[in-house]
Amino acid sequence: MEEDASMKFFSDQNTSYADILPPREARARIEVSVLNLLRALNSPDPAISDLSLINRKRSNSCVNQGILTDVSYIFLSTSFTKSSLTNAKTAKAFVRVWKVMEMCFQILLQEKRVTQRELFYKLLCDSPDLFSSQVEVNRSVQDVVALLRCSRFSLGIMASTRGLVAGRLYLQEPGKEPVDCSACGSSGFPISGDLNLLDNTIMTSDARYIILVEKHAIFHRLVEDRVFNHIPCVFITAKGYPDIATRFFLHRMSITFPHLPILALVDWNPAGLAILCTFKFGSIGMGLEAYRYGTKDSTFASHYIPTLMMVFGSSVACNVKWIGLRGDDLNLIPEESLVPLKAKDSQIAKSLLSSKILQENYREELSLMIETGKRAEIEALYCHGYNYLGKYIATKIVQGKYI
Repeated sequence: MEEDASMKFFSDQNTSYADILPPREARARIEVSVLNLLRALNSPDPAISDLSLINRKRSNSCVNQGILTDVSYIFLSTSFTKSSLTNAKTAKAFVRVWKVMEMCFQILLQEKRVTQRELFYKLLCDSPDLFSSQVEVNRSVQDVVALLRCSRFSLGIMASTRGLVAGRLYLQEPGKEPVDCSACGSSGFPISGDLNLLDNTIMTSDARYIILVEKHAIFHRLVEDRVFNHIPCVFITAKGYPDIATRFFLHRMSITFPHLPILALVDWNPAGLAILCTFKFGSIGMGLEAYRYGTKDSTFASHYIPTLMMVFGSSVACNVKWIGLRGDDLNLIPEESLVPLKAKDSQIAKSLLSSKILQENYREELSLMIETGKRAEIEALYCHGYNYLGKYIATKIVQGKYI
């Protein structure tokens, strides 16, 4: 039987992005998809077409090097992979897609929003034979995004977040009193997982720098010491690898305050650099949403994507500079504080070095890590005292030592 074009679920469109839709339109796309499947099953020669999904592997990624701006980013091209009910390896994944779609339809009808963690536990109760891990749910959600060409947020799934912000920033969410992020204590102010709320939050600041901090403990130390009073800045942490909400929050700040340099303080190891690069270039792991949340006006973007891709760039990417730790800081750290690279470090380094977007001075830092076989954590600077971090950052800024 010749494949029904309607079963391609928008795969004939030569674009790799996810629309941001109101609930009614998202439900309509789910309904059309289900009707197409039923029509195929009820045809004189019933057959279930393969689901054509955008290939979310690195081999399908492309790089857009900034020309008019300093921002470069990665995004997905239009290479497809297939999931089939008749293929033993992909049959379960095929069914999971429809189960997640059904759950999203119910969420939208109830006008609710859930995190992917909440969705996992609901699916675990309803369909334990299909879903046994969070990873399976996450992949299925991305498959639904790829099929319907609409964002997770449009499907009623909000981003869970670990992110915190502190320092010289006022935030005013719609209908609420302004929040002074310098008065939230050493714990900072939690970044919302509601991207629509973040998009409509009013931001004001007299800061001169935005400083990304890899680790929660380092963030806590800098905020407790009120370093933002000495260095007029805003501190942001995702407590490790950045989640979507924290990345979107940073991107909102970069658009609202385009004159503020964004500096990253991470461990001197491959994982620290990988975290920096996720903020700086975006992530293919976001699938078709890889650039969607980077546009300045999401509603406008859904109608004028080709133009906005050229004007604004397509990823939640920001012009992040690496302030430390770096190889030229090793003289500040006692030899006994340097730790041997682990096997996982070597794997991350190999992956980073294979990336087309990694700039040359970052490659040099990675090569030095591999050559020395060592890594250094930010905490190693405490050999100079617990209040040294603020002085370290200030010196780096004054000397312009960031890349």
